[in-house]
Amino acid sequence: MVSQKGHIGITTENIFPVIKKFLYSDHEIFLREIVANAVDATQKLKTLAAKGEVKGELGELNVEVKIDAEAGTLTVSDRGIGMTAEEIDRYINQIAFSGATDFLEKYKDDAATIIGHFGLGFYSTFMVAKQVDIVTRSHQEGAQAVKWSCDGTPEFTIEDAERAERGTDIILHIDDDNKEFLEKGRIETLLNKYCRFLPIPVVFGRKTEWKDGTQVETEEPNQVNDTTPLWTKTPSSLKDEDYQKFYRDLYPMQDEPLFWIHLNVDYPFNLTGVLYFPKIKNNIEVHRNKIQLYCNQVFVTDSVENIVPDFLTLLHGVIDSPDIPLNVSRSYLQSDRNVKKISQYITKKAADRLSGIFKNDREQFERKWDDLKLFIHYGILSEPDFYDKAKSFALLKDIDGKCYTYDEYKEAVKEAQTDKDGNLICLYTNNREAQFAHVEAATAKGYNVLLLDGQLDAPLVSELERKWEKTRFVRVDGDTVERLIQKADSKVNEADEAVRENLSQVFKAVLPKVEKVDFHVEATAMGEEAQPVVITQSEYMRRMKEMAQLQQGMSFYGEMPDMYSLVLNTDHRLVKSVNEELNGNLAERLAPIDAELRGLEARRQAIETTQQAMKAEEITEDEKAELKKVNDDIAAQRNLRETALADYARTNKIVPQLIDLALLQNGLLRGEALNAFVKRSVELI
Repeated sequence: MVSQKGHIGITTENIFPVIKKFLYSDHEIFLREIVANAVDATQKLKTLAAKGEVKGELGELNVEVKIDAEAGTLTVSDRGIGMTAEEIDRYINQIAFSGATDFLEKYKDDAATIIGHFGLGFYSTFMVAKQVDIVTRSHQEGAQAVKWSCDGTPEFTIEDAERAERGTDIILHIDDDNKEFLEKGRIETLLNKYCRFLPIPVVFGRKTEWKDGTQVETEEPNQVNDTTPLWTKTPSSLKDEDYQKFYRDLYPMQDEPLFWIHLNVDYPFNLTGVLYFPKIKNNIEVHRNKIQLYCNQVFVTDSVENIVPDFLTLLHGVIDSPDIPLNVSRSYLQSDRNVKKISQYITKKAADRLSGIFKNDREQFERKWDDLKLFIHYGILSEPDFYDKAKSFALLKDIDGKCYTYDEYKEAVKEAQTDKDGNLICLYTNNREAQFAHVEAATAKGYNVLLLDGQLDAPLVSELERKWEKTRFVRVDGDTVERLIQKADSKVNEADEAVRENLSQVFKAVLPKVEKVDFHVEATAMGEEAQPVVITQSEYMRRMKEMAQLQQGMSFYGEMPDMYSLVLNTDHRLVKSVNEELNGNLAERLAPIDAELRGLEARRQAIETTQQAMKAEEITEDEKAELKKVNDDIAAQRNLRETALADYARTNKIVPQLIDLALLQNGLLRGEALNAFVKRSVELI
């Protein structure tokens, strides 16, 4: 007969703060720990039986979870290996064979290094229970059942007990602050979260059925887990329907997956699992943390950032490995070389799977490209080695829906889209409707225009420019179509330059103010068929502002105004008519100003030429004053000239109308300016 009282050696004042701080940040973990321990005990019994070390029939082997709300207890029972009084003392009282002083000294700085110490998982029960009882009987022949009790103080009792069969009951007397763990719905939720794929049947209550309009309990035990989940089976025994059904079980509200990978490796590490490629549109964050990590079919976490590269966290599914090091709560990962190997293996399997589908069924791959591209682009941007794996199957799609590999695209456009300096210019749009006029102008010249409208396409083009030699990506509205791909140097004579300057000043004078937008006005010959006024946006600044939305360190670009160019087509009949009317109305007013300007500029050039040949100390104050006066006179004459052009602009109805049409086409005409445009349009009609 055993009956004794004892001192555990580790007090609630010192062990539980360690457990709470480092090991069990979430109280609900206790259920997983004690159910997993019960499963371990059952599996050990089966192992011994297979070796012939257990006599008699094993009988039905399962783990049962029971609630007694009236008594305030939650019990987890198994018919596994059981324990003797000596084993309780070894595994429960003497935690990891360590006394209080040794234990705390050893783990005070890093309690997360406690790995595989049987008994520590059991102590998570004191996070929710005011008293815990263990009633157990060893499988050994003639073993005496014993009961261990502890109320969370350093004291415990152990005495003989009655238990007809081998196995263990863990009885938790739930404390007043954690009564939620006596609710059936709460326990069902936790069992489904942590125990749904344990390898030993886990029973909770009885199955129910509809009878006479209500749910009634049957006599059949309610097994809450699948002991042989899909990833534990051989791929050759499974059909597509099996993988699709498993995905629906894991993610009932998701679309059907695109593809999947069945992982099964036992060297140099153990890893099994099934990973799915979900349909990913334009929101990365929605798809994160959908991979469930298991250790021997025990759920660990759905945050796997430390195991797989960041872009692979977009995959869905399950990975199971006993070789991923965990602390005793099985909730946090530790640094380990196996983790890096596993990460590399999963990356390679994902790339191989995509490459295989592309080679064997390119048509299917292209159909699913829009759902796949975010994943692939994320990999190219975030994982240094993934580009080399992906470049053979990563695609570019043009506005007509035709897909090209990177090499195919470069070959297809190199003749038409190589500029005078030998650079390949890849044109693209990120919004075909908004940039329709620019797309139309580019395709009319025989250029190919890519559709890059994904969440990561802005940083992707910068990455491809780094990877590809002598290549630039330019959005179709980044310049006029004639200058998107320059084939030769443009030459402008003096007369044309004067026309361009006059027109630019006229249009600039009546350009409406647009909040957080700066305009640069210029004129150039674009052909009689091109639009009279075109608005373009600086490729560099626009790309920097897009990157600012993704990278915090570039936020200052996001605060800068948008920069556009208002480009006047000097070949268009309407712009020509503005110039002709300008010359007719202002020739007499501008002639003396221009003559004075020519004389002043000649005088300034002569003074500057003289002073450039002199040392700074040789230039007298009178000579400095003379140059300043000439510069001031030039500025005054230019102001007179600008005033004359502005006065003319305000009398011409075509100029503001052309400006507003261009602004309207680019979504930049708003508020008062839009209202004025409507009124003016009505008057013109």
